[in-house]
Amino acid sequence: MAIAGQRWSALPVPHAMQSPDRVPKERYFDPQFYQLEAERLWPRVWQMACRLEEIPAPRDFVTYEILDQSVIVVRGDDLGVRAFQNSCRHRGVRLVEGRGRCDGAFTCPFHGWCYGPDGRNTFVSQSKTFAPHNLRAADLDLVPVRCEVWGGCAWINFDDAAPPLRTCLEPMATILDAWKVESLRTEWWRAFRLPVNWKLAQEAFQEQYHVVTTHPRLVIPGRFPPRGSATFDPRAFVEAELHYLRVMSEGMAGMVHANDVRVAEGLRDLELSADPAEAIPTWHRALNDAVVRWHRERGADVPDLNDLTVRGINEPMGYCFPHYFVLPMYSSASSYRFRPLGPEETLMEIWSLTRPPAGHEPVRPTPPEPWAHDDPRTPPIPAEDFSNLPKQQRGLHARGFEYMRLSEKAEGHISNLHRTIDGFLADLPYDELLPALREVNVNPLERPVVDIAF
Repeated sequence: MAIAGQRWSALPVPHAMQSPDRVPKERYFDPQFYQLEAERLWPRVWQMACRLEEIPAPRDFVTYEILDQSVIVVRGDDLGVRAFQNSCRHRGVRLVEGRGRCDGAFTCPFHGWCYGPDGRNTFVSQSKTFAPHNLRAADLDLVPVRCEVWGGCAWINFDDAAPPLRTCLEPMATILDAWKVESLRTEWWRAFRLPVNWKLAQEAFQEQYHVVTTHPRLVIPGRFPPRGSATFDPRAFVEAELHYLRVMSEGMAGMVHANDVRVAEGLRDLELSADPAEAIPTWHRALNDAVVRWHRERGADVPDLNDLTVRGINEPMGYCFPHYFVLPMYSSASSYRFRPLGPEETLMEIWSLTRPPAGHEPVRPTPPEPWAHDDPRTPPIPAEDFSNLPKQQRGLHARGFEYMRLSEKAEGHISNLHRTIDGFLADLPYDELLPALREVNVNPLERPVVDIAF
């Protein structure tokens, strides 16, 4: 299979995507491929470093870890957010771990060098013992890391030449702005160590082909009556919808918040037409209006859900390359972040995000201790996904297995993602990469294979 405009042979990438619908298995475990990602992908991309409610007050800080790099993200006295390499300019000691508050200065635990929350060096112990060229002011401050704020999060990029954050996240940034994602706050936060490659972990959430087999509880009779059905029962349809909402809410909160489930249950007696073509959109409009009304009455900042539907941006999932997802549903959202821990190990985090009533900001969230992929506390839906992933990672090592063969219509986003990664691994300039980013920063579900054009 070939798509016009692709120059596959021109990309000097090991295990490159030679065919858009076939993913070489080595991309998921080969140490050299993993190292190439560490050298050419992760240093050039915008990464979600923390949610802003993790650093609500001046001088609050968190550290963001990616591969062998550590970054301090700190709220300044002016409430701006800045980032610095977490390394003392004396002998490289990491200054801080985890999160905390810089009441005075970031102080190196080895020799006591100090830095303010603006990154400026404020103290060098026994400074008279150093040669003048080792005390030049420009060389003593912490090394800054590019940092921008969007969507309720702080983002970092090690590449000073990369385009601005929003440019690299479009068109999804504009869609999620309409969802008012900046108003979402952490309700709970979970983390999982998955024994799989970071791309494999993401791909389980980037297509719906697996839903019928992996999540049979989500296949609920009566939700999607056939067109022209003469046996449509409005009461059965509503009960099926309510059952679906309860299943989606179970253990996941933000996926469909319990508040929104209760709002939906209050519409159980809504009069609906016997014609499904009229009844189904009537139900969805009524539920959207009821959810918006309920939350706005409590002072929450919630978008007009029916307006989003009219505008065609009522997306159930947003993806921001290379590792961040937002899944907005009614008033709330789930959010995912993936980070590689090794060629065959990934840290996945899940946030349940909701919109607090006016004057009720939640407490500063505590970073979670990662659970194993099979921890019994895992919510049911991700637990079902996690049950397959280790089997898939092991199966890729089978000698007779060469590549994943993708459905070009149902699993196209996986292909688009990998081919965009190849552009980074080939060290292409950003003016060539941006069109590819616009193809992957979308709702990945049921996304077809597209022409990435490099």
